[in-house]
Amino acid sequence: MDLTALRKANPEHWAKATAIRTLTLDAVAAANSGHSGMPMGMADVATVLFEKHLKFDAANPTWPDRDRFILSAGHGSMLIYSLLYLTGNVHITLEEIKNFRQLGAKTAGHPENFLADGIETTTGPLGQGIANAVGFAIAEEVQRAHYGKKVVDHYTYVIAGDGCLMEGVSQEAIGLAGRLELSKLIVFWDDNNITIDGTVDMADRTDQVERFRASNWHVIEIDGHDPAAIDAAIIGAKKSDLPTMIACESHIALGHAAQDTSKGHGALTDQEQLEAAKEAYGWPHGSFEIPADVKSAWEEIGARGAEARAEWEDRFAQLSERKQGEFTRAYAGDAPKKLTSAIRALKKQISEDQPKLATRAASEKVLGVVNPIVTETVGGSADLTGSNNTKTADLGVFLPENRKGRYIHYGIREHGMASAMNGMALHGGIRPYGGTFMAFTDYARPAMRLAALMKIPTTFVMTHDSIGLGEDGPTHQPVEHLAISRATPNTHVFRPADMVETAEAWELALSSKETPSVLSLTRQGLPTVRTEHKTKNLTAQGAYVLADADAKRQAILIATGSEVAIALEAKAKLEAEGIGTRVVSMPCMELFAAQDEAYRKRVLPGGPVRVGIEAAVRLGGWDRWLLGERGREAKAGFIGMSSFGASAPAGHLYEHFGITAEATVAKVKELLG
Repeated sequence: MDLTALRKANPEHWAKATAIRTLTLDAVAAANSGHSGMPMGMADVATVLFEKHLKFDAANPTWPDRDRFILSAGHGSMLIYSLLYLTGNVHITLEEIKNFRQLGAKTAGHPENFLADGIETTTGPLGQGIANAVGFAIAEEVQRAHYGKKVVDHYTYVIAGDGCLMEGVSQEAIGLAGRLELSKLIVFWDDNNITIDGTVDMADRTDQVERFRASNWHVIEIDGHDPAAIDAAIIGAKKSDLPTMIACESHIALGHAAQDTSKGHGALTDQEQLEAAKEAYGWPHGSFEIPADVKSAWEEIGARGAEARAEWEDRFAQLSERKQGEFTRAYAGDAPKKLTSAIRALKKQISEDQPKLATRAASEKVLGVVNPIVTETVGGSADLTGSNNTKTADLGVFLPENRKGRYIHYGIREHGMASAMNGMALHGGIRPYGGTFMAFTDYARPAMRLAALMKIPTTFVMTHDSIGLGEDGPTHQPVEHLAISRATPNTHVFRPADMVETAEAWELALSSKETPSVLSLTRQGLPTVRTEHKTKNLTAQGAYVLADADAKRQAILIATGSEVAIALEAKAKLEAEGIGTRVVSMPCMELFAAQDEAYRKRVLPGGPVRVGIEAAVRLGGWDRWLLGERGREAKAGFIGMSSFGASAPAGHLYEHFGITAEATVAKVKELLG
């Protein structure tokens, strides 16, 4: 490619784009690791986008009505770090660029949203960014319908590579975006035909242009190094009523000896080749050196949005005081003040009525109270609405013809759903929740992990949570999934025993600011075990004494969810034989672990034998509570699963696998000797 011609055709643009390329080369070389090629290849697209189209204010990178820029190809992180530094973002300084990929630096190997404002989402696992972007675009549409175009009117831009589009989640995402006609979503495909192993056609022959068109997208094909073509394409994308994919034919590692090769994907650290590339760019400056005029030009781009932001603030001030308060509260992640009183009133009613309900049905009733109060909730299900019980009458379905709808039919797209929910949470002002079967957390898992990593309060509603789902059999019966979720840092896994605990779990999930929640809910009906009303949210303590021993305490039964009723039945049998038994309900192990040691010891004192009861594998964090936190405080046993389930009615399965009151009694007696 004739770089001299490109440079002469538009020298001002070339200088700005070259600043990105050279910062990338220098940072990767200094770190001796990273991915140089993508930022070098997409520098022209990024420069035109930021200079001519992206609505942002570098001095206020969290301004709610900014455009969102998502780097789905997160391995090319030096692209976004360069852009943030060049435009004047205070978080990404030149020193941070020099410390690329070093311990404690904000410039991590892949972009991490919590390290610096201006990084909208954490990417690196390919396909996550484009799937998050669908959620960002949904959030914009929902809020625009609710608050009006004068307050919410922005675009979501994405740079995605060949790898992003090969990942299965990308099809889930683009299929959903096409169905929902998310016209403010614009994706730039970095069409460089290179992967780590070689050219794309070694593994894939998909016609991406036709694939997007078939998914109801507007598609534009351009030369990704032609600033005029890039500008025209973005202008055209903004006129479309559909989401737009701009196919940018590009050269990975442009101007380097590794251009258009798989080597260009990775770390280009050879000093002679680096200097040769800079010479080809016409860049006679030292390492990490950006000429003052180029830096100034970039900073002008970063400051341009200040006027738009000020105008937005004036328009926002024209909203009613109620709407302003609602908007500000939702973006702060604060729950409405009415939520706690509404949950308390519901709990009181439940304790009086004592219904027998599956916790999935209990969840639906709780949402019926919650959704009219927490107006920023957006619910959904991966084609299991009637089974997950996630839709309440007041929500309405989100569609092109009904942007005020707050319920999304995601289709059979668990991964895409979870990723889109993360995008909504990251966008701000939305409380997303969505459901599928607990066994299908396997399909949603990558996004659930990232929610925890990104410190966002996405709520994952996982029903049919054990062998209690019955006849559908072991393909649908989760046994290891609680353990997987509990093993994930910064995740609250709630397994409520009845409708009271379900209501408390929802209150906690909707009040969380930095931790995602997994609600593990039953298919089968459960009795109300919290028959005495307590205003306090006991689930917030993670575990509590549900029923204390009548006779001298010799045993403590610790149970979750559907097995709490079994523990109470076992307690009655044991007490009848003079064996004093305490029952501890443990709806959230993580919150119990967060309590002070004194409280934990009051709930689980040393001495009595302990038996855990859960229709899942023991691996899920149980030994800490069974054996004692020092591993020697109690004789202990476990009633649960050690294999996959089977196809049969739920009651037969509990008998078959020995998860019964009788088995619990026998285990206690065995431990007591």
